[in-house]
Amino acid sequence: MSFFRALLSRRHAHLAAILAAVTLTLNGCAGLFGGDPLRVSVAGIEPVNGQGLEMRFNVKLRVQNPNESAVNFDGVSLDLELNGKPFASGVSDQSGTVPRFGETVVNVPLTVPAFAAVRQAFAFADAAQSGQIPYILRGKLAGGLTSTTRFVDQGTLSLPALGMALP
Repeated sequence: MSFFRALLSRRHAHLAAILAAVTLTLNGCAGLFGGDPLRVSVAGIEPVNGQGLEMRFNVKLRVQNPNESAVNFDGVSLDLELNGKPFASGVSDQSGTVPRFGETVVNVPLTVPAFAAVRQAFAFADAAQSGQIPYILRGKLAGGLTSTTRFVDQGTLSLPALGMALP
């Protein structure tokens, strides 16, 4: 009798695994049809007090939703690369909603570790000749297991010619 229970239990576990895989696959595919990516841009940067040698900034992100349904989020994560190297990161437990065909501003504290600042200071010397510094901002708006929304913004920062003071 216990043999049949084990066999039946194994079948239920196998069936549950198949149903979970199908459900996750369908949820993943649903986001692929008709949904445009969120548009994220930096709306502002304000310095805040850091600890020791680190630099800290409050980054204001403007998040635009070009879709027919609202995007709820409960947490934000950011990573910033300059010149192809990690520069700063930040997280926030801010929650909210980006309305359908709407926008919202999200605040994220960003930390620049001391060693990253020193490394970039040397890299800026090379980039100052061209006047352009490439950046990549990667982030995510957390919304649970299947509704996390990732975004990427990239481009170049233009530096003023001579006489520029770096923070």
